[in-house]
Amino acid sequence: MENLLYWAGLSAVAVNALTGVLDAGRKRMDLIGVVMVGAATALGGGTVRDVLLARPVFWIADQVYLIVALAATLAVFFVVRNLRLPPRLFLIPDAFGLALFTIVGTQIALEWQAPWLVASLLGMITGVVGGVLRDVLCNEVPLVFVRGELYASAAWLGALVLVGLQALSVSPVAAAWAGMATVLVVRLAAMAFRITLPTYSERE
Repeated sequence: MENLLYWAGLSAVAVNALTGVLDAGRKRMDLIGVVMVGAATALGGGTVRDVLLARPVFWIADQVYLIVALAATLAVFFVVRNLRLPPRLFLIPDAFGLALFTIVGTQIALEWQAPWLVASLLGMITGVVGGVLRDVLCNEVPLVFVRGELYASAAWLGALVLVGLQALSVSPVAAAWAGMATVLVVRLAAMAFRITLPTYSERE
């Protein structure tokens, strides 16, 4: 399970860095701006999780995460900076990053003895905060706050699937894969079919 968490975490960092670059590129940021957005997107959610758990911040404890974030940011920047890309292209890798980070965050919280509900919320926070930072730095309303397709709720559902399966004595690895699949399927289905949560509407 430790190997799966480690490689899933590195993959999530790389994928989220990619989404940061794609979003920053639409704002015509220079290299420094892109690096800042990419790093914040890749490392922000896990940083908040670790601070809340009073745990050593993951990319400070193991700088491989920071190296991967910077390397992915620079590689994507130089590969795509002269290409014309669809404006919503970043949403696909964003869904994969959301799934990976949510499950990694939930499992880490469980290993640090967080109660099941707290662990599921910390998993959701790990998944969504990087995207919030990306959108704020790019001067956009964060996806998680927009009245649109399921986002944070998809992450929370996947985290609850992981917690629930482990409570039923399913192996942590199988539970992790099931949780990731849940987040990814729900998020992609919501994007494809415009599935949203009910919204508050005030009667006049």
